[in-house]
Amino acid sequence: MSLAALPLTIIPFILYNVFMLTGVDLSTPLVENGITMISGGVWKFTWGDLLLLIGVVMLFIEIVKATYTGTASMIDHGLSMLVFIAFLVQFLLVNQAASSVFFLLMMMAMIDVIAGFTIGIRVAKRDIGFGADQ
Repeated sequence: MSLAALPLTIIPFILYNVFMLTGVDLSTPLVENGITMISGGVWKFTWGDLLLLIGVVMLFIEIVKATYTGTASMIDHGLSMLVFIAFLVQFLLVNQAASSVFFLLMMMAMIDVIAGFTIGIRVAKRDIGFGADQ
């Protein structure tokens, strides 16, 4: 199994669990006093925001990976489903996972699963030539 078959949505899942186990408060800003913008407003970028940013980047890479066909792609789709199931089980059963940050990461994992299968089917149809008249 190659690294291309590894679903990257597992990275924010692992990071969330590391933060949860080490007691990091996700609402804590990364920069203590925030970042003062030109407008005078103060932007407080939190650990939770960082996890969401990482999740969005991983989702983008996963969607790009879904455009390739092959054995690694099929393994990636199956493992992506397992990552989503892990997110769902943890969300339902673990008290510390009942947060908006975790929920949004879980939704990214779900979108990865749906997009992966949908894009994979579309690419396979194009490659094989099914539905060429549509």
